[in-house]
Amino acid sequence: MPRKSVPVVGEARFGHSLDTLRSLAQDVLDHARRSGASDCEVDVSEGFGQSVTVRCGEVETIEHNRDKGIGVTVYLGKHRGCASTSDFSRTALRETVEAALNIARYTAEDSCAGLPENELLASREQSHADLDLYHPWPLSIDAAVDLTRRCEQAAFAVSPLVSNSEGATVSIQEGQFIAANSLGFMGGHPTSRHYLSCSVIAGKGNAMQRDDWYSTARDPRRIASPEAIGDYAARRALSRLGPRKIKTRVAPVLFEAPLAAALIASFVHAASGESLYLKTSFLVDCLGKRIFSDAVRIDERPHLPGALASSMFDNDGVATRDRTVVVDGELRGYFLSAYTARKLGMRTTGNAGGCHNLIVRPGTEDFQGLIKKMGRGLLVTELLGRGINYVTGDYSRGAAGFWVEGGEIRHAVEEITIAGNLRDMFLGLVAVGNDVLIRGSRQVGSILIGEMKIAGG
Repeated sequence: MPRKSVPVVGEARFGHSLDTLRSLAQDVLDHARRSGASDCEVDVSEGFGQSVTVRCGEVETIEHNRDKGIGVTVYLGKHRGCASTSDFSRTALRETVEAALNIARYTAEDSCAGLPENELLASREQSHADLDLYHPWPLSIDAAVDLTRRCEQAAFAVSPLVSNSEGATVSIQEGQFIAANSLGFMGGHPTSRHYLSCSVIAGKGNAMQRDDWYSTARDPRRIASPEAIGDYAARRALSRLGPRKIKTRVAPVLFEAPLAAALIASFVHAASGESLYLKTSFLVDCLGKRIFSDAVRIDERPHLPGALASSMFDNDGVATRDRTVVVDGELRGYFLSAYTARKLGMRTTGNAGGCHNLIVRPGTEDFQGLIKKMGRGLLVTELLGRGINYVTGDYSRGAAGFWVEGGEIRHAVEEITIAGNLRDMFLGLVAVGNDVLIRGSRQVGSILIGEMKIAGG
Protein backbone atom coordinates (compact mmCIF):
# COMPACT_ATOMS: atom_id res chain seq x y z
CA MET A 1 0.00 0.00 0.00
CA PRO A 2 1.26 3.54 -0.70
CA ARG A 3 2.56 5.54 2.21
CA LYS A 4 1.11 8.97 2.79
CA SER A 5 2.76 12.37 2.76
CA VAL A 6 5.61 12.78 0.29
CA PRO A 7 8.79 13.77 2.16
CA VAL A 8 10.53 17.05 1.41
CA VAL A 9 13.93 15.31 1.34
CA GLY A 10 16.11 16.35 -1.56
CA GLU A 11 14.37 19.63 -2.44
CA ALA A 12 17.66 21.45 -1.85
CA ARG A 13 19.01 19.60 -4.89
CA PHE A 14 16.49 21.41 -7.10
CA GLY A 15 16.25 25.06 -8.03
CA HIS A 16 12.70 25.38 -6.65
CA SER A 17 10.64 23.80 -3.91
CA LEU A 18 7.55 21.73 -4.67
CA ASP A 19 5.50 24.47 -3.05
CA THR A 20 6.92 26.93 -5.58
CA LEU A 21 5.94 24.61 -8.45
CA ARG A 22 2.45 24.33 -6.97
CA SER A 23 2.20 28.12 -6.78
CA LEU A 24 3.30 28.46 -10.42
CA ALA A 25 0.73 25.88 -11.51
CA GLN A 26 -2.03 27.69 -9.62
CA ASP A 27 -1.00 31.03 -11.15
CA VAL A 28 -1.38 29.52 -14.62
CA LEU A 29 -4.83 28.09 -13.80
CA ASP A 30 -6.00 31.39 -12.32
CA HIS A 31 -4.79 33.43 -15.29
CA ALA A 32 -6.37 31.01 -17.78
CA ARG A 33 -9.70 31.29 -15.98
CA ARG A 34 -9.54 35.09 -15.88
CA SER A 35 -8.67 35.13 -19.59
CA GLY A 36 -11.76 33.20 -20.59
CA ALA A 37 -10.62 29.57 -20.75
CA SER A 38 -13.40 27.11 -19.96
CA ASP A 39 -10.79 24.66 -18.63
CA CYS A 40 -7.05 24.40 -18.28
CA GLU A 41 -4.36 21.89 -17.38
CA VAL A 42 -0.72 22.58 -16.59
CA ASP A 43 2.49 20.65 -15.96
CA VAL A 44 5.43 22.27 -14.19
CA SER A 45 8.69 20.36 -13.97
CA GLU A 46 12.40 20.64 -13.40
CA GLY A 47 15.22 18.14 -13.40
CA PHE A 48 18.93 17.64 -13.51
CA GLY A 49 21.38 14.92 -14.35
CA GLN A 50 25.00 13.91 -14.38
CA SER A 51 26.67 11.38 -16.66
CA VAL A 52 30.28 10.17 -16.56
CA THR A 53 31.82 7.84 -19.15
CA VAL A 54 35.19 6.13 -18.90
CA ARG A 55 36.70 4.37 -21.91
CA CYS A 56 39.80 2.21 -21.66
CA GLY A 57 40.48 3.63 -18.22
CA GLU A 58 40.39 7.27 -19.28
CA VAL A 59 37.62 9.76 -18.67
CA GLU A 60 35.90 10.32 -22.01
CA THR A 61 32.93 12.53 -21.12
CA ILE A 62 31.47 14.35 -18.13
CA GLU A 63 28.03 15.77 -18.80
CA HIS A 64 25.64 17.82 -16.69
CA ASN A 65 22.10 18.75 -17.63
CA ARG A 66 19.54 20.93 -15.89
CA ASP A 67 16.19 21.85 -17.37
CA LYS A 68 12.76 23.13 -16.43
CA GLY A 69 9.52 23.78 -18.22
CA ILE A 70 5.84 24.59 -18.03
CA GLY A 71 3.32 23.11 -20.43
CA VAL A 72 -0.14 24.67 -20.68
CA THR A 73 -3.27 23.29 -22.36
CA VAL A 74 -6.37 25.46 -22.46
CA TYR A 75 -9.89 24.73 -23.67
CA LEU A 76 -12.41 27.10 -25.16
CA GLY A 77 -15.34 24.73 -25.11
CA LYS A 78 -14.21 21.93 -27.43
CA HIS A 79 -11.35 23.93 -28.92
CA ARG A 80 -7.91 23.14 -27.54
CA GLY A 81 -4.62 25.04 -27.59
CA CYS A 82 -1.20 24.17 -26.15
CA ALA A 83 1.92 26.22 -25.43
CA SER A 84 5.05 25.87 -23.30
CA THR A 85 7.92 27.85 -21.86
CA SER A 86 11.09 27.33 -19.85
CA ASP A 87 10.78 30.80 -18.29
CA PHE A 88 9.17 30.74 -14.85
CA SER A 89 8.64 34.51 -14.60
CA ARG A 90 5.10 35.79 -14.07
CA THR A 91 5.19 37.64 -17.39
CA ALA A 92 6.26 34.51 -19.27
CA LEU A 93 3.50 32.44 -17.65
CA ARG A 94 0.85 34.91 -18.74
CA GLU A 95 2.26 35.09 -22.25
CA THR A 96 2.23 31.29 -22.46
CA VAL A 97 -1.41 31.14 -21.42
CA GLU A 98 -2.28 33.82 -23.98
CA ALA A 99 -0.39 31.89 -26.67
CA ALA A 100 -2.35 28.72 -25.85
CA LEU A 101 -5.63 30.65 -25.97
CA ASN A 102 -4.77 32.16 -29.36
CA ILE A 103 -4.05 28.69 -30.71
CA ALA A 104 -7.34 27.37 -29.30
CA ARG A 105 -9.31 30.11 -31.06
CA TYR A 106 -8.06 28.89 -34.44
CA THR A 107 -8.22 25.12 -33.94
CA ALA A 108 -11.08 23.01 -35.17
CA GLU A 109 -13.66 21.88 -32.67
CA ASP A 110 -13.05 18.38 -31.34
CA SER A 111 -16.02 16.76 -29.62
CA CYS A 112 -13.69 14.51 -27.61
CA ALA A 113 -11.47 17.30 -26.29
CA GLY A 114 -11.60 18.25 -22.62
CA LEU A 115 -10.54 17.29 -19.14
CA PRO A 116 -11.40 13.88 -17.67
CA GLU A 117 -14.63 13.40 -15.74
CA ASN A 118 -14.20 14.89 -12.27
CA GLU A 119 -15.00 11.67 -10.42
CA LEU A 120 -12.11 9.87 -12.16
CA LEU A 121 -9.41 12.25 -10.94
CA ALA A 122 -7.03 11.23 -8.19
CA SER A 123 -8.08 12.46 -4.78
CA ARG A 124 -5.86 14.70 -2.68
CA GLU A 125 -4.88 11.69 -0.56
CA GLN A 126 -3.97 9.70 -3.68
CA SER A 127 -2.09 12.55 -5.32
CA HIS A 128 0.02 13.09 -2.17
CA ALA A 129 0.78 9.39 -1.55
CA ASP A 130 4.42 8.34 -1.36
CA LEU A 131 5.38 5.43 -3.62
CA ASP A 132 9.09 5.66 -2.73
CA LEU A 133 10.04 7.02 -6.16
CA TYR A 134 12.81 9.42 -5.18
CA HIS A 135 16.30 8.40 -4.09
CA PRO A 136 18.93 11.11 -4.62
CA TRP A 137 22.42 9.90 -5.47
CA PRO A 138 25.01 12.45 -4.30
CA LEU A 139 27.76 10.89 -6.40
CA SER A 140 30.82 13.09 -6.88
CA ILE A 141 32.67 13.13 -10.19
CA ASP A 142 35.65 11.37 -8.61
CA ALA A 143 33.39 8.65 -7.19
CA ALA A 144 31.63 8.28 -10.55
CA VAL A 145 34.96 7.87 -12.34
CA ASP A 146 36.02 5.24 -9.81
CA LEU A 147 32.74 3.35 -10.25
CA THR A 148 32.97 3.25 -14.04
CA ARG A 149 36.66 2.28 -13.97
CA ARG A 150 35.87 -0.64 -11.69
CA CYS A 151 33.10 -1.68 -14.07
CA GLU A 152 35.33 -1.57 -17.15
CA GLN A 153 38.29 -3.19 -15.37
CA ALA A 154 36.06 -6.11 -14.36
CA ALA A 155 35.23 -6.63 -18.04
CA PHE A 156 38.87 -6.58 -19.14
CA ALA A 157 39.77 -8.99 -16.33
CA VAL A 158 37.53 -11.74 -17.73
CA SER A 159 39.80 -12.59 -20.68
CA PRO A 160 42.62 -11.14 -22.78
CA LEU A 161 40.23 -11.58 -25.71
CA VAL A 162 38.27 -8.61 -24.38
CA SER A 163 40.34 -6.27 -26.49
CA ASN A 164 38.55 -2.93 -26.45
CA SER A 165 35.79 -0.96 -24.84
CA GLU A 166 33.01 1.36 -25.92
CA GLY A 167 32.95 2.66 -22.37
CA ALA A 168 31.34 2.32 -18.98
CA THR A 169 28.81 4.97 -17.99
CA VAL A 170 27.12 5.96 -14.77
CA SER A 171 24.13 8.28 -15.03
CA ILE A 172 22.13 10.12 -12.38
CA GLN A 173 18.75 11.62 -13.24
CA GLU A 174 16.51 13.40 -10.73
CA GLY A 175 13.45 15.52 -11.24
CA GLN A 176 10.23 16.80 -9.74
CA PHE A 177 6.91 17.93 -11.17
CA ILE A 178 3.47 19.26 -10.41
CA ALA A 179 0.46 18.49 -12.61
CA ALA A 180 -2.82 20.35 -12.10
CA ASN A 181 -6.09 21.20 -13.79
CA SER A 182 -9.02 23.55 -13.33
CA LEU A 183 -11.23 20.82 -11.86
CA GLY A 184 -9.21 20.98 -8.66
CA PHE A 185 -6.70 18.20 -9.24
CA MET A 186 -3.11 18.94 -8.24
CA GLY A 187 -0.42 16.33 -7.66
CA GLY A 188 3.27 15.76 -8.06
CA HIS A 189 6.43 14.55 -6.42
CA PRO A 190 10.19 14.13 -6.90
CA THR A 191 11.49 11.18 -8.90
CA SER A 192 14.83 9.57 -9.68
CA ARG A 193 16.27 7.05 -12.11
CA HIS A 194 19.92 6.01 -12.26
CA TYR A 195 21.90 3.47 -14.25
CA LEU A 196 25.33 1.91 -14.69
CA SER A 197 26.32 0.35 -18.02
CA CYS A 198 29.28 -1.25 -19.76
CA SER A 199 29.89 -2.03 -23.44
CA VAL A 200 32.96 -3.99 -24.56
CA ILE A 201 34.48 -5.58 -27.65
CA ALA A 202 35.94 -9.09 -27.79
CA GLY A 203 38.21 -10.60 -30.43
CA LYS A 204 40.62 -9.08 -32.95
CA GLY A 205 40.72 -7.93 -36.56
CA ASN A 206 37.65 -8.95 -38.52
CA ALA A 207 36.54 -11.40 -35.85
CA MET A 208 35.33 -8.92 -33.26
CA GLN A 209 32.03 -8.89 -31.43
CA ARG A 210 30.50 -6.39 -29.01
CA ASP A 211 27.91 -6.65 -26.31
CA ASP A 212 26.80 -4.71 -23.28
CA TRP A 213 24.86 -4.86 -20.05
CA TYR A 214 23.34 -2.34 -17.70
CA SER A 215 21.41 -2.06 -14.47
CA THR A 216 18.89 0.66 -13.64
CA ALA A 217 16.81 1.61 -10.60
CA ARG A 218 15.33 4.53 -8.75
CA ASP A 219 17.39 3.63 -5.69
CA PRO A 220 21.14 3.41 -6.47
CA ARG A 221 21.47 0.69 -3.83
CA ARG A 222 19.45 -1.60 -6.09
CA ILE A 223 21.80 -1.20 -9.06
CA ALA A 224 24.02 -4.24 -9.62
CA SER A 225 27.66 -3.93 -8.61
CA PRO A 226 30.05 -2.47 -11.19
CA GLU A 227 32.08 -5.68 -11.12
CA ALA A 228 29.02 -7.82 -11.88
CA ILE A 229 27.93 -5.58 -14.77
CA GLY A 230 31.39 -5.45 -16.35
CA ASP A 231 31.95 -9.18 -15.93
CA TYR A 232 28.62 -10.06 -17.54
CA ALA A 233 29.07 -7.61 -20.44
CA ALA A 234 32.44 -9.22 -21.19
CA ARG A 235 31.08 -12.77 -21.07
CA ARG A 236 28.26 -11.82 -23.41
CA ALA A 237 30.71 -10.36 -25.93
CA LEU A 238 32.99 -13.43 -25.68
CA SER A 239 30.08 -15.81 -26.20
CA ARG A 240 29.36 -14.20 -29.56
CA LEU A 241 32.78 -14.97 -31.06
CA GLY A 242 32.94 -17.40 -33.95
CA PRO A 243 29.38 -17.02 -35.21
CA ARG A 244 28.11 -19.36 -37.89
CA LYS A 245 25.43 -18.99 -40.50
CA ILE A 246 22.38 -21.20 -40.47
CA LYS A 247 20.06 -22.29 -43.26
CA THR A 248 16.61 -20.86 -43.71
CA ARG A 249 14.09 -22.85 -41.73
CA VAL A 250 11.06 -22.76 -39.44
CA ALA A 251 11.87 -23.33 -35.78
CA PRO A 252 11.07 -22.25 -32.22
CA VAL A 253 12.49 -18.89 -31.14
CA LEU A 254 13.40 -17.92 -27.58
CA PHE A 255 13.47 -14.16 -26.91
CA GLU A 256 15.86 -13.28 -24.11
CA ALA A 257 14.18 -11.25 -21.33
CA PRO A 258 15.26 -7.76 -22.56
CA LEU A 259 13.84 -8.55 -25.99
CA ALA A 260 10.75 -10.20 -24.53
CA ALA A 261 9.98 -6.81 -22.97
CA ALA A 262 10.06 -5.35 -26.50
CA LEU A 263 7.51 -7.96 -27.61
CA ILE A 264 5.20 -6.89 -24.80
CA ALA A 265 5.80 -3.26 -25.83
CA SER A 266 4.46 -4.20 -29.27
CA PHE A 267 1.33 -5.58 -27.63
CA VAL A 268 0.89 -2.36 -25.62
CA HIS A 269 1.26 -0.25 -28.77
CA ALA A 270 -1.33 -2.31 -30.61
CA ALA A 271 -3.75 -2.20 -27.65
CA SER A 272 -3.39 1.56 -27.07
CA GLY A 273 -6.14 4.05 -27.74
CA GLU A 274 -4.62 6.03 -30.60
CA SER A 275 -3.79 2.89 -32.60
CA LEU A 276 -7.30 1.59 -32.01
CA TYR A 277 -9.34 4.65 -32.93
CA LEU A 278 -7.14 5.30 -35.98
CA LYS A 279 -7.61 1.61 -36.87
CA THR A 280 -3.87 1.15 -37.32
CA SER A 281 -3.77 -1.93 -35.09
CA PHE A 282 -4.35 -5.61 -35.64
CA LEU A 283 -6.10 -5.67 -32.23
CA VAL A 284 -9.07 -3.49 -33.26
CA ASP A 285 -12.30 -4.99 -31.82
CA CYS A 286 -10.39 -7.70 -29.96
CA LEU A 287 -11.59 -6.87 -26.44
CA GLY A 288 -12.87 -10.05 -24.84
CA LYS A 289 -11.16 -12.23 -27.43
CA ARG A 290 -8.27 -14.65 -27.05
CA ILE A 291 -5.15 -13.01 -28.47
CA PHE A 292 -2.44 -14.91 -26.52
CA SER A 293 -2.00 -18.54 -25.68
CA ASP A 294 -3.70 -19.54 -22.44
CA ALA A 295 -0.25 -19.55 -20.79
CA VAL A 296 -0.35 -15.74 -20.63
CA ARG A 297 -1.60 -13.50 -17.87
CA ILE A 298 -0.71 -9.80 -17.77
CA ASP A 299 -1.49 -7.52 -14.82
CA GLU A 300 -0.98 -3.80 -14.35
CA ARG A 301 0.21 -2.79 -10.89
CA PRO A 302 0.67 1.01 -10.75
CA HIS A 303 1.28 1.31 -6.99
CA LEU A 304 4.35 -0.88 -6.44
CA PRO A 305 6.70 1.01 -4.09
CA GLY A 306 9.95 2.02 -5.76
CA ALA A 307 9.10 0.52 -9.16
CA LEU A 308 10.18 2.26 -12.36
CA ALA A 309 6.67 2.87 -13.70
CA SER A 310 4.66 3.45 -10.53
CA SER A 311 2.24 6.35 -10.26
CA MET A 312 -0.94 7.18 -8.37
CA PHE A 313 -2.29 9.09 -11.38
CA ASP A 314 -1.73 9.26 -15.13
CA ASN A 315 -0.88 12.27 -17.30
CA ASP A 316 -4.56 13.31 -17.26
CA GLY A 317 -4.66 13.27 -13.46
CA VAL A 318 -6.88 10.17 -13.51
CA ALA A 319 -6.37 7.83 -10.57
CA THR A 320 -4.57 4.63 -11.54
CA ARG A 321 -5.68 1.22 -10.31
CA ASP A 322 -4.66 -2.40 -10.31
CA ARG A 323 -6.21 -4.37 -13.14
CA THR A 324 -5.83 -7.54 -15.16
CA VAL A 325 -5.20 -6.83 -18.84
CA VAL A 326 -4.88 -10.40 -20.14
CA VAL A 327 -6.05 -13.59 -18.43
CA ASP A 328 -5.90 -17.09 -19.94
CA GLY A 329 -4.85 -15.38 -23.16
CA GLU A 330 -8.01 -13.24 -23.33
CA LEU A 331 -7.71 -9.47 -23.76
CA ARG A 332 -9.61 -7.84 -20.88
CA GLY A 333 -8.52 -4.22 -21.24
CA TYR A 334 -7.00 -1.62 -23.55
CA PHE A 335 -4.64 1.25 -22.64
CA LEU A 336 -6.72 4.42 -22.86
CA SER A 337 -6.41 8.09 -21.96
CA ALA A 338 -9.45 10.31 -21.40
CA TYR A 339 -9.25 11.52 -25.01
CA THR A 340 -8.74 8.17 -26.71
CA ALA A 341 -11.43 6.59 -24.55
CA ARG A 342 -13.94 9.18 -25.78
CA LYS A 343 -12.88 8.55 -29.36
CA LEU A 344 -13.72 4.88 -28.82
CA GLY A 345 -16.89 5.48 -26.79
CA MET A 346 -15.25 3.88 -23.76
CA ARG A 347 -13.94 4.83 -20.30
CA THR A 348 -10.34 5.84 -19.63
CA THR A 349 -8.14 3.16 -18.11
CA GLY A 350 -5.76 5.68 -16.51
CA ASN A 351 -3.07 5.15 -19.12
CA ALA A 352 -2.47 8.65 -20.46
CA GLY A 353 1.29 8.59 -20.83
CA GLY A 354 1.65 4.80 -21.02
CA CYS A 355 1.35 1.66 -18.93
CA HIS A 356 2.28 1.31 -15.27
CA ASN A 357 4.30 -1.76 -14.18
CA LEU A 358 2.88 -4.27 -16.63
CA ILE A 359 3.69 -7.68 -15.17
CA VAL A 360 3.63 -10.80 -17.34
CA ARG A 361 3.11 -13.70 -14.96
CA PRO A 362 6.25 -15.87 -15.03
CA GLY A 363 6.15 -19.60 -15.53
CA THR A 364 8.00 -22.21 -13.52
CA GLU A 365 11.08 -22.53 -15.73
CA ASP A 366 14.23 -20.46 -15.56
CA PHE A 367 16.29 -19.41 -18.59
CA GLN A 368 18.13 -22.74 -18.82
CA GLY A 369 14.84 -24.56 -18.42
CA LEU A 370 13.41 -22.70 -21.41
CA ILE A 371 16.43 -23.61 -23.51
CA LYS A 372 15.92 -27.27 -22.63
CA LYS A 373 12.21 -26.98 -23.31
CA MET A 374 12.92 -25.50 -26.75
CA GLY A 375 15.28 -28.36 -27.55
CA ARG A 376 16.21 -27.20 -31.01
CA GLY A 377 15.83 -23.62 -32.18
CA LEU A 378 17.08 -20.05 -32.02
CA LEU A 379 17.89 -18.02 -28.92
CA VAL A 380 17.67 -14.33 -29.88
CA THR A 381 19.78 -11.85 -27.91
CA GLU A 382 19.81 -8.89 -30.33
CA LEU A 383 17.26 -7.41 -32.71
CA LEU A 384 17.89 -4.95 -35.53
CA GLY A 385 15.56 -2.73 -37.51
CA ARG A 386 11.93 -1.80 -36.99
CA GLY A 387 10.10 -4.20 -39.25
CA ILE A 388 6.67 -4.29 -37.59
CA ASN A 389 3.43 -3.50 -39.41
CA TYR A 390 0.88 -2.87 -36.66
CA VAL A 391 -2.04 -2.81 -39.09
CA THR A 392 -1.50 -6.41 -40.16
CA GLY A 393 0.75 -7.63 -37.32
CA ASP A 394 3.49 -8.67 -39.75
CA TYR A 395 6.83 -8.92 -37.96
CA SER A 396 10.30 -9.06 -39.53
CA ARG A 397 13.52 -8.15 -37.71
CA GLY A 398 17.20 -8.66 -38.23
CA ALA A 399 18.59 -10.76 -35.39
CA ALA A 400 21.62 -12.32 -33.75
CA GLY A 401 21.92 -14.90 -31.02
CA PHE A 402 22.67 -18.60 -30.59
CA TRP A 403 21.65 -21.88 -32.14
CA VAL A 404 20.35 -24.48 -29.71
CA GLU A 405 20.51 -28.25 -30.26
CA GLY A 406 19.56 -30.95 -27.78
CA GLY A 407 18.56 -28.34 -25.21
CA GLU A 408 22.03 -26.76 -25.18
CA ILE A 409 23.57 -23.68 -26.78
CA ARG A 410 25.88 -24.87 -29.59
CA HIS A 411 27.22 -21.74 -31.33
CA ALA A 412 26.60 -18.06 -32.01
CA VAL A 413 24.69 -16.98 -35.12
CA GLU A 414 24.36 -13.63 -36.87
CA GLU A 415 23.14 -12.08 -40.13
CA ILE A 416 19.73 -13.70 -39.90
CA THR A 417 16.15 -12.46 -40.06
CA ILE A 418 13.24 -13.75 -38.01
CA ALA A 419 9.73 -13.30 -39.37
CA GLY A 420 6.16 -14.04 -38.43
CA ASN A 421 2.96 -12.29 -37.48
CA LEU A 422 2.38 -10.86 -33.99
CA ARG A 423 -1.09 -12.38 -33.90
CA ASP A 424 0.34 -15.85 -34.57
CA MET A 425 3.35 -15.25 -32.31
CA PHE A 426 1.17 -14.26 -29.34
CA LEU A 427 -1.15 -17.23 -29.84
CA GLY A 428 1.89 -19.48 -30.30
CA LEU A 429 3.59 -18.35 -27.10
CA VAL A 430 4.72 -21.56 -25.40
CA ALA A 431 6.16 -20.34 -22.10
CA VAL A 432 7.32 -17.33 -20.09
CA GLY A 433 10.45 -17.75 -17.99
CA ASN A 434 10.91 -16.73 -14.38
CA ASP A 435 14.14 -14.87 -15.27
CA VAL A 436 12.32 -11.55 -14.94
CA LEU A 437 14.40 -8.49 -15.76
CA ILE A 438 13.08 -5.11 -14.59
CA ARG A 439 14.29 -2.17 -16.66
CA GLY A 440 11.15 -0.16 -17.27
CA SER A 441 7.37 -0.32 -17.38
CA ARG A 442 7.20 -3.96 -18.50
CA GLN A 443 8.32 -6.81 -16.24
CA VAL A 444 8.72 -10.11 -18.08
CA GLY A 445 11.02 -13.10 -18.31
CA SER A 446 12.27 -14.72 -21.51
CA ILE A 447 9.52 -15.71 -23.96
CA LEU A 448 9.45 -18.90 -26.03
CA ILE A 449 7.53 -18.75 -29.32
CA GLY A 450 6.62 -22.13 -30.78
CA GLU A 451 7.40 -21.38 -34.41
CA MET A 452 8.84 -18.59 -36.56
CA LYS A 453 10.53 -18.37 -39.94
CA ILE A 454 14.30 -17.92 -39.70
CA ALA A 455 16.02 -16.64 -42.83
CA GLY A 456 19.71 -17.52 -42.84
CA GLY A 457 22.54 -17.58 -45.33
